[in-house]
Amino acid sequence: MRSSGVLMHISSLPSPYGIGTMGDEARRFADFLEKAGQKYWQILPICPTSYGDSPYQSFSSFAGNPYFIDLEYLCRDGLLTKEECESFPWGKDEECVDYGLMYRSRYALLKKAYERFLAKEPEDFARFCEDEAEWLADYALFMALKDANGGVAWSEWDKELKMREDDALAGARRTYAKEIRFYQMLQYLFFKQWRELKAYVNRKGIEIIGDVPIYVAGDSADVWAQPGQFYLDENLDPIDVAGCPPDAFSDDGQLWGNPLFRWDVMKKEDYSWWMRRIKAMAQLYDIVRIDHFRGFDSYYAIPGKDTTAKNGEWREGPGMDLFRTLEKKLGKLPIIVEDLGFLTPSVLELVRESGFPGMKVIQFAFDSREGSNYLPHTYTEHCVVYTGTHDNDTIAGWMKTAPKESVRFAKEYLNLTRKEGYHWGMMRGAWSSVAELAVVPMQDLLGIGSRARMNTPSTLGGNWQWRMLPGQTTEKLAKKLYRYMEMYGRLEGEEVSETPDKTGKNVQDGVTKES
Repeated sequence: MRSSGVLMHISSLPSPYGIGTMGDEARRFADFLEKAGQKYWQILPICPTSYGDSPYQSFSSFAGNPYFIDLEYLCRDGLLTKEECESFPWGKDEECVDYGLMYRSRYALLKKAYERFLAKEPEDFARFCEDEAEWLADYALFMALKDANGGVAWSEWDKELKMREDDALAGARRTYAKEIRFYQMLQYLFFKQWRELKAYVNRKGIEIIGDVPIYVAGDSADVWAQPGQFYLDENLDPIDVAGCPPDAFSDDGQLWGNPLFRWDVMKKEDYSWWMRRIKAMAQLYDIVRIDHFRGFDSYYAIPGKDTTAKNGEWREGPGMDLFRTLEKKLGKLPIIVEDLGFLTPSVLELVRESGFPGMKVIQFAFDSREGSNYLPHTYTEHCVVYTGTHDNDTIAGWMKTAPKESVRFAKEYLNLTRKEGYHWGMMRGAWSSVAELAVVPMQDLLGIGSRARMNTPSTLGGNWQWRMLPGQTTEKLAKKLYRYMEMYGRLEGEEVSETPDKTGKNVQDGVTKES
């Protein structure tokens, strides 16, 4: 079936308290998607953000971001009052998240809620902690210890705690019992609100596409709790780290700094760490989008002490062995893979053999600096097309900042006109393609310029901040979008020919289904 969706992170929703949440505005956005004939809501990772505020650098692969806990719902539950919420500063710009202010205000307010929570713990709280203990116990202790150490990375803690000596951990659990309970409460509240929101969205006939970064942050409970899964030395410092080599866009390449996986160790353990992670994400979302999929075929390893990505080397990843094992243990999962960038024949073969749909980004089709196969007439049905991702400029911004020859080509190819709006013309290019699923960022639907860009790769600061203003999801916009869905056959139930791909599987709705 042909279908369509919108990319809009939780943080970008309107809210009176500085950042988008899982409250009423999220439900209003789901209502808008339903009226607009959309079947998918795509979001970015919803894990707690760390240094740089990136959702792709988190303190945990399993935990939820406390910023997304809706304060008005906490007032409804008697944990806060409206007066308390309004007594804290949340920033002066409704279109921008102030993360520094958020950190100071949000946690101070949530600690007020904690005192009332302790006075009357919900009956299902203990059960939640027990059910999620496999990751929650280490995460809550990790966060309590970070607070006790002034927020520094775990690699700078006292050696006994850094190396996770049993006596030191037992003592820390006693000393910081109340602080540990606080972080457990935050996760209880997060998952309670998330499950309620997801149920509401699903009742609207909309599915949530969620992102899973391939790597985890070095300063995370994941690495601290299970250092043997990562490429660390005897002092638990990274031997090599992740990134991308130099290319036409960056002379130094991209130094991400994430610790690399010990794929040999993971293979011997039947990829149990990955099984837990993907299982958790498959329960959290309806469809999982795996970021940087090419890293499973081969990955770029940079010496841990280097300051650029110039001296890295390519190494072989686990390939299909990982995904065969996951499918054997978890069954066939609905997955989309981010297969952008330089793709070797072996990467293309991995995507083909996996049967997962890959991505097409229309902005890349017109980049004059290198050739591409992103022009819509080259697509097959078995893919997901985007006008842009969280790492791209908005369409309106791209039209002003891209090379003139690229913009000229885009106007000619898509018949873009100022009268219609360049953003509408480019989105039509996505919707009219044969791709089974078309996803457009909310910023493009609103026609906003570069100020609404979510992220500029390889930069620190000024990213992940954009927020939609209240009232921008109008009835007029929903009707216009619905009309385009009618026009291009992307309303739910409109069939396309169901042609087996090279794996022998039939493909529908942007996810692989068995014949």
